[in-house]
Amino acid sequence: QVQLVESGGGLVQSGGSLRLSCAASGFTLDYYTIGWFRQAPGKEREGVSCISRSDDRSYYGGSVKGRFTVSRDIAKNTVYLQMNSLEPEDTAVYYCAARPWSCTPTPSAYDYWGQGTQVTVSS
Repeated sequence: QVQLVESGGGLVQSGGSLRLSCAASGFTLDYYTIGWFRQAPGKEREGVSCISRSDDRSYYGGSVKGRFTVSRDIAKNTVYLQMNSLEPEDTAVYYCAARPWSCTPTPSAYDYWGQGTQVTVSS
């Protein structure tokens, strides 16, 4: 059974940091690309970052580039999103998602989703 479980969200002050985790089970990261998305109230789900299954290449949305870093630990079957210099505009529910192809920021292209973890950045 394929499952993705996010953790690491919470409340942080502006300028602070959080590290999100996405633990995968039922498949291995060697065969699945993992995307990170976020959704703020009243807004569409937005692609934040992605790490490719095949070559470990990473991609970032324009609003987080230079502040967020995605990585993965194949042995733990877990993907991480290190978020630094957080801003109130980063407040959202963060989701990880998996697909057996290359990175794309299109949410509908992903087959499996986690339940999400709330990130709240106070000013």
